[in-house]
Amino acid sequence: EVRLIQTGGGPVQAGGSMKLSCVVSEYPTTRYSMGWFRQAPGKRREGIAAADVDGETDVADSVSGRFSISLDTVANTVYLQMNDLKPEDSAMYYCAARTWLRLSFLEYEYEHWGQGTQVTVSS
Repeated sequence: EVRLIQTGGGPVQAGGSMKLSCVVSEYPTTRYSMGWFRQAPGKRREGIAAADVDGETDVADSVSGRFSISLDTVANTVYLQMNDLKPEDSAMYYCAARTWLRLSFLEYEYEHWGQGTQVTVSS
């Protein structure tokens, strides 16, 4: 059974930094890509970063210049580094995995999901 276990998250002050981690286990293939999504109350889930095992990465315009994604293929762990956090970044953050190398920010294209972790940015 594929499992995605997230760590990190919690409260942080505006302007601060935080790093989220997501460990993938029992994935049936070494060829996969991963993404980070977030969902604020009353809003739809938003794809914000994606990476694949070949080293390709991308981040959404909404977080470009502040957030970055990295995928450690040895540790099977994807990270989301968040800098200069703003109150509007407060949301539940999810990692996700898909058996496809093309980067995607589309929720329905992901097959497996982490449990989610809350990030709350105070002003």
